[in-house]
Amino acid sequence: MARIPQETIDRIHDSADILDVVSRHVDLKKRGRNFFGLCPFHNEKTPSFSVAPDKGIYHCFGCGVGGDSIKFIMEYEKTTYPEAIEKLAGMYNFNLEYENTNYKKQDISVVEKLNGYYLKLLPSNKIASQYLQDRGVWESSIEKFNIGYAPKSPETIAFLKQNMLNLSDAKEFGLIDHGENGLYARQIERITFPIYTANGSICGFGGRTITGHNAKYINSPQTKIFNKSRLLYGYNLASQNIFKKNQIIVTEGYLDVIMLHQAGFDNAVATLGTALTQEHLPLLKRGDPKVVVAYDGDKAGLNAAYKASLLLSRENYEGGVVIFEDGCDPADMVKDGHVEELNRIFSNPKPFVPFVIDTIASSHDLLNPLDKQKALQEINEYLNSLNNLIQDEYKQYVSIKLDINAKHIRTATNNHQRSQHVELSTVDIAELNIIKTALESSRAYDLILNTLDIMMFDFHANEFNLLLNDPQNSVLIGISLKDEIKIYNEDELKSQLNAFLVRFYTRQLQYVKLDVTMEFKKKAISIRQIQENIQILRKGGLLPFNL
Repeated sequence: MARIPQETIDRIHDSADILDVVSRHVDLKKRGRNFFGLCPFHNEKTPSFSVAPDKGIYHCFGCGVGGDSIKFIMEYEKTTYPEAIEKLAGMYNFNLEYENTNYKKQDISVVEKLNGYYLKLLPSNKIASQYLQDRGVWESSIEKFNIGYAPKSPETIAFLKQNMLNLSDAKEFGLIDHGENGLYARQIERITFPIYTANGSICGFGGRTITGHNAKYINSPQTKIFNKSRLLYGYNLASQNIFKKNQIIVTEGYLDVIMLHQAGFDNAVATLGTALTQEHLPLLKRGDPKVVVAYDGDKAGLNAAYKASLLLSRENYEGGVVIFEDGCDPADMVKDGHVEELNRIFSNPKPFVPFVIDTIASSHDLLNPLDKQKALQEINEYLNSLNNLIQDEYKQYVSIKLDINAKHIRTATNNHQRSQHVELSTVDIAELNIIKTALESSRAYDLILNTLDIMMFDFHANEFNLLLNDPQNSVLIGISLKDEIKIYNEDELKSQLNAFLVRFYTRQLQYVKLDVTMEFKKKAISIRQIQENIQILRKGGLLPFNL
């Protein structure tokens, strides 16, 4: 993990014009030496939001918010501190420098230029253009989402070579690959949907076949810049509307997002061919919006909605589920003019908890006493994963649903809810101490992230993931405020990391030795590597994660 030096941050801060930064989002009018507008952080009719260019700060006399350009980006766009720095650097074409000399900022120019090439090709391809027209996609939406067209493989390879683009980068970013017959493009004769990070950097592509390929849709493979489990299609365009509406609509596909935005539902995003996962949560948490899961009513859609509801309800997310029946999807409903119906549907989703309960109940024959007992057992297990208040709230609902006496619904004290409350024990306290230490010291943060990997955490992998991706999350704030969790000094930290690593590699050694599926040569290399790691650690040293 690289760290941006303080001197670099200072130069970016000095280069950023507070008036320019704020006026991109707030309509400002000069009044004396300062500028005033309606506060973007609370509802008001009389402008009380002041920007002082000479001081480089903003302040609202109504709600009390204030700060500099970095703080404004963090608060308005719901970003972390490093993300705000990178955002400002991009706005002012500032070349970021990093303290870690081994860290190299990825040059994504080859991805950007290939996207430009795809954009230019779309209008001339009648089949691709007709498909989008038939689906009801407007020209303005094609422009907004940068929809393009990928030609045959030789044409893409020729473009890269003729423009002297780095083929190694193109391969590393999943744009091309090397096969038996040489280089080939991954997106071939497909409508392309560029995929962006939350901060608006292009990182990959989705592609829809127009030649009848067996795979209707394909995404870029996993790369250094593309992780589909952490990305939401359209989030870069939807984020501000999500914060304003306090709602995020999660759909299944590219066209669902595009058509919903076209109809005014500009807070819609989509998962990238994968179910909603734990890794999506930091992104969903930004601004704490209500989450509406809007999936198709087929078997796959219902199953995905069920799993999403389990995850989101256990993490105390507000919102619910919308299921489109009879083969409909949001894109088709927009095309057919059912916008008012969509508005009604999205305004009244089925809450996550009753959706899960109903789904469990519907999978059993409730007229069969033994099957009803199984349903009750599953529902009890689910309820016990929720906080106590929610458990009590839904006892009566379950009683009516299963037609049983409420006394049979057994709830227990919940130990799962780490998102609201962190339970401590002698077993997992060391993991929390390490996380808190990283939060309090940038020096410790760099050491910890260079040494540990998320797979090493037995109890607090979720909190470590938040440390990596969402350091302002309320869970981490709660850890910082807990007196029971200590901050290690430098010597204590090194000692604890050493012990942490010894335990991990010792366990890994046993796993590898017992793994009968591993090829002999690979097993021998792994065993030797782990033994060398343990030897270094036993001598009191530390080493970066290298498995």
